[in-house]
Amino acid sequence: MNMKEVQNMARRIGVKPRGKTKAVLIREIQRAEGHFDCFGSAVDYCDQLSCAFYADCLRTNALHSVKQSR
Repeated sequence: MNMKEVQNMARRIGVKPRGKTKAVLIREIQRAEGHFDCFGSAVDYCDQLSCAFYADCLRTNALHSVKQSR
């Protein structure tokens, strides 16, 4: 999900997106929807399969892990 899509999603549920990083904004959306605000914290596995950000979160973590191992 790109930043514009995340910002639009935030606006729809009443979260103000201005001046926030994608990760911070996603965590605010997760809290507003009553979910754990865990975006970017999973290590190789996530049990939140119904999360709208599931795939993006795991992809973000995989990329971060590769950068750290270099």
